Amino acid sequence: MTGPLIPMEIIPEAWNNVIALLLGMGFGFVLEASGFSSSRKIMGTFFGYDFVVLRVFFTAAITAMSGIIYFDFMGWMDASMLYINPYYVTSAIAGGVIMGFGFALGGFCPGTSFCGVAIGKFDAMFFSAGLFLGILLFSEMYPLFAGIYNSENLGDIKIYEMLGMKRNLFAFLLIVAAVGMFYGAAFVEKKVTKVEY
Repeated sequence: MTGPLIPMEIIPEAWNNVIALLLGMGFGFVLEASGFSSSRKIMGTFFGYDFVVLRVFFTAAITAMSGIIYFDFMGWMDASMLYINPYYVTSAIAGGVIMGFGFALGGFCPGTSFCGVAIGKFDAMFFSAGLFLGILLFSEMYPLFAGIYNSENLGDIKIYEMLGMKRNLFAFLLIVAAVGMFYGAAFVEKKVTKVEY
């Protein structure tokens, strides 16, 4: 599938990998341009002096969500055809704690570490090496973790379904929360850095 707005007669399916590569390069460029290759900027979220990471992620989330809802409403795509990763409760919580700890300790997440590697940052290279080592260890020790990894499978459930809400109401509330977070983050930054705007 080449995308909801590009008929296969214009761009054939054989170009999927090329398009994916170009989109990946564009995504990496945006991450780097946003400062995500800097562990100091990323750690600013934890210490309260720089919330650019939070702003970019929230902006990306609400833009993608709004776009999907709008495209689905206009009939340009079928949102029900989107693949949703199954939600394994225990492994999601455990993985979130482990990744959050690694994020705070190393100053990178897996994606941002590759941005750092691409521009030659040694701390990002060290972090990425640890990432691959962790993947190798998990793969080799998978039988020990299989029970936890596969427990409490809720399927492809969505957050608004778990909360018993309508999709559009949840989307609206998330946008309101994001706007509130933007103002809240600016307030915290002002207090922490003592910068007058």
